[in-house]
Amino acid sequence: MSHPSAATAAAARALRTALRGSVLVAGDSAYESARQVWNGAIDRRPAAVVRCADESDVVHAVRVARHHGLPLSVRGGGHDWAGRAVREGGLVLDLSEMRAVTVDPAGRTVQFQGGARAGDVLGATSPFGLAPVTGTVKAVGVTGLLLGGGYGLLAGRHGLAVDNLIEARVVLADGRAVTANAAENPDLYWALRGGGGNFGVVTSMRCRVHPIGTVLSGMILHPAERAVDVLRGHRDIIADAPDELTVLTGFFGGPDGRPLIFLLPVWCGELEQGRDLADRFDAIGKPLAGRVCPMDYANVLGMFDQAVVDGRPTEMGTRSVAEPTDEVIDILAGAAHEATSPLSGLYVHHFHGAASRVPETDTPFATRRDHLQIEIAACWEPADDGEKHRRWAREVSQRLSEHALPGGYPNLLGADELPRTVAHFGPNADRLLKTKDRYDPDHVFSAVASLDPTTTDPGD
Repeated sequence: MSHPSAATAAAARALRTALRGSVLVAGDSAYESARQVWNGAIDRRPAAVVRCADESDVVHAVRVARHHGLPLSVRGGGHDWAGRAVREGGLVLDLSEMRAVTVDPAGRTVQFQGGARAGDVLGATSPFGLAPVTGTVKAVGVTGLLLGGGYGLLAGRHGLAVDNLIEARVVLADGRAVTANAAENPDLYWALRGGGGNFGVVTSMRCRVHPIGTVLSGMILHPAERAVDVLRGHRDIIADAPDELTVLTGFFGGPDGRPLIFLLPVWCGELEQGRDLADRFDAIGKPLAGRVCPMDYANVLGMFDQAVVDGRPTEMGTRSVAEPTDEVIDILAGAAHEATSPLSGLYVHHFHGAASRVPETDTPFATRRDHLQIEIAACWEPADDGEKHRRWAREVSQRLSEHALPGGYPNLLGADELPRTVAHFGPNADRLLKTKDRYDPDHVFSAVASLDPTTTDPGD
């Protein structure tokens, strides 16, 4: 068992005298569990984990870390697949206990702390008939998702998660806590809406929420043998989809281990106007299970929760395509048949409507044309040799590359994919660099979507 260095021990003493939250170092009983994240392939040993109780704790932790020369990383939900929440030999600012949520139903806004999960926010808003724009899994942290963009099931009508941010509280690299909105620190506010977690520690956010309760939806499952027909049917439906309809598709392993092709449509408009949706999905062919019907949106968002299990090793990739051509469909169908693990999956996110109408320079997230974002997720049991599963993910990504748009979704890009990150930001890259130099000139924060060419994986 390793023992804390002199600098770590001194920092821990200083923090324990000032913080409401707890400080964990190697040898403490809770240290081993505190250093774990969702991806079981990540095995890093930070110098200390600070479980912050409030913004004041974050301020103190940043100042102490800088004084003692400890590198920083920030953990919200802990679902970044590359494990950038845990810095080897660094100080982890763990916000997982900062999950309070406050709803303003009259103003249709919600405020949540930096460690809040999608399920926390939806659980608070749904009693008022309101819903936030989040991703597709309740367990994922909203702050980290939003900082990179935030694809989700409401994109057609309400845009990305970033498009709904009103205001944020941020602890900067010098320990100052500031507010960022359209009037106060507007350049920082702009950078937070898709520029990644490179500008400070976001301790809370205030976002718009929308009057959504019952939607038309359903998890429709087909055998992998019908993948090409199902994906072509999906293509026909999304070709003229109104804003109210967003459709997620892809595959995952079924109960017997064989892959299942899924369609998950969400109609968030007037229910009567979407009644013909069931017929359109029925026309694709007889499914093994599932049908479009009225559902509570909170139940829709929980459909993938069982697939997101802590501790499973994972490698992810991402490609975006302008449209699902026959060639792309063949690659996706082939990926399902060739998957090396029944735990692996592929998720095709539908980007259109309101999300596409945001001008490309209004937020750092510049890929504002209609497209499909393809999330490639290789997952396996801890006892397996992971190399064949990683190779599957990389090969699928490589096959898609010749059909893909420039760049890629920053939340899913690895630390070795800097050129794709820069390409994603497009005309916004220079402005992001200037904003970074203003708010973090010493490059204290290096997280998803870093534009610092000297940045390496925090685990290195």
